[in-house]
Amino acid sequence: METGKVIVEKVAPSQTDVVWIYAITYGGGIVSVYKAVGTKISEQVLEARIGSNAFLAVIPDPVTCFSTAKYSQKQVFKVMSDSSLLLVDWITSGRHETGEKWNFDLYRSMNNIFHNDDEPLFLDTALLEQGTCSDIAERMQDYQVIAMVILLGPKLKHIQNQIQEDVKKIMSQSLHMPTIGSRQSTSRHNDHHLTKPSFLASCSIFGPKGIGVVTRIAAMTTESVYNFLQHQLSSMEPLLGVKPYSYAS
Repeated sequence: METGKVIVEKVAPSQTDVVWIYAITYGGGIVSVYKAVGTKISEQVLEARIGSNAFLAVIPDPVTCFSTAKYSQKQVFKVMSDSSLLLVDWITSGRHETGEKWNFDLYRSMNNIFHNDDEPLFLDTALLEQGTCSDIAERMQDYQVIAMVILLGPKLKHIQNQIQEDVKKIMSQSLHMPTIGSRQSTSRHNDHHLTKPSFLASCSIFGPKGIGVVTRIAAMTTESVYNFLQHQLSSMEPLLGVKPYSYAS
């Protein structure tokens, strides 16, 4: 398990009450997970308590696992009724420039949210593991990125509404089937069945009165997910002092 240091810095304009925390480790930290040594697993644990009327944003770059890497992370968030949380958790298929695509041995990501310390609000585990019947690449097919975005609490209500509407529009366009008998139906019918959408997304609500929204994404390119995050989270600049992921433009 890699060790490193944490930098706390106020980078936002003076009128924005926000502090940024950077976790920095040798060689790029958890963004890159190196090859496993024997049975050892790279691990990360994050626990955070979000107070009344407070807001926490966890917006990392995607995890990228080297060939044969083994990685496990657990993130636990304890919130109150008026706490707000933005969590982005995502992984790429690997180092494409070296020909690695879903070649790691294990990736496990657990994200748990508890209300008032012990009441389960959201419990989720993503597990990708090489199997004896099929490998990860075969199961993922052409998709190179998977991501999850959680928006929780009153400060993010406007973004919750926006992302649900936008995902509905994106998927309606991506999965649109021409009406049988229409002018386009005959010429495009066969092609439609051979072409899978390059970007898939779904939204669902959770918690009492739908206080949280989780968006799940599978995409063929990392750039498309960066673009999606930039667009959906751009209105958070007043809260964060900067537009999330604007550096990736």
